[in-house]
Amino acid sequence: MVLKSINAIEAEPVNMEGAKNVKKRLLLSEADGAPNFRMRLFELEKGGCTPFHAHPYEHEVLILEGKGELVGKEQQWPLQVGSVVLVPPNEEHQFRNTGDKVLKLICLIPILKEANQ
Repeated sequence: MVLKSINAIEAEPVNMEGAKNVKKRLLLSEADGAPNFRMRLFELEKGGCTPFHAHPYEHEVLILEGKGELVGKEQQWPLQVGSVVLVPPNEEHQFRNTGDKVLKLICLIPILKEANQ
């Protein structure tokens, strides 16, 4: 088993095109012996957003703090503490912080040996 503290894991800026004021902490991964999933914590500062993008794998998201919106190709959905999201494979999406405080979300994705995630 592995036990860590979120605060002991460095937050790194997300440098993808279209990302704004976003940091990511890789909480658990194959480096920890996880065979199937990566657990990541994203922190979007006020006005921050992830890129509008799609990828060939699903991911699950849990909103821990703040307020925001999930943006799809034709619709937007409000996000608040406790919101749970499934983003299917190849679905275009973006997370935006619409609140005055940091939007924190946990994101789980499958470990794909051939992809850089």
